[in-house]
Amino acid sequence: MKIALKLVCVNKNKLALGKWYLIVFIAPKDKIKSHLAKRGKGVGIRIGIETTGCSGYAYKLEFADKINEEDIHNEYEGFSILIDPKANEILEGITVDYQKSGLNEGFEFINPLEKARCGCGESFTIWI
Repeated sequence: MKIALKLVCVNKNKLALGKWYLIVFIAPKDKIKSHLAKRGKGVGIRIGIETTGCSGYAYKLEFADKINEEDIHNEYEGFSILIDPKANEILEGITVDYQKSGLNEGFEFINPLEKARCGCGESFTIWI
């Protein structure tokens, strides 16, 4: 059974984002904390998107060493989850999980706005 933690947006600069949310399961939370500890620095992770691939967009996850003023962020149990404000509309309501299958493992993004993924699974299109 998976247990989800719902993180509600906290951003003093953007009052209109009250309905924005992100769900992070327990496994990715532990992986994020573990990776940050191994790195020895950082405030958390930054999630965004980039235009790429055959379907249009790809998820981007990177370590963040500082919180930028424009970031949509939530401080959570020793780390921050930062959302690139340019990706806000596409990432609203996203779920972050961590999957391990055979030799492959990594973060998985489950987005209610996602319409389809390309054959290789690297890029996606949205309903907006």
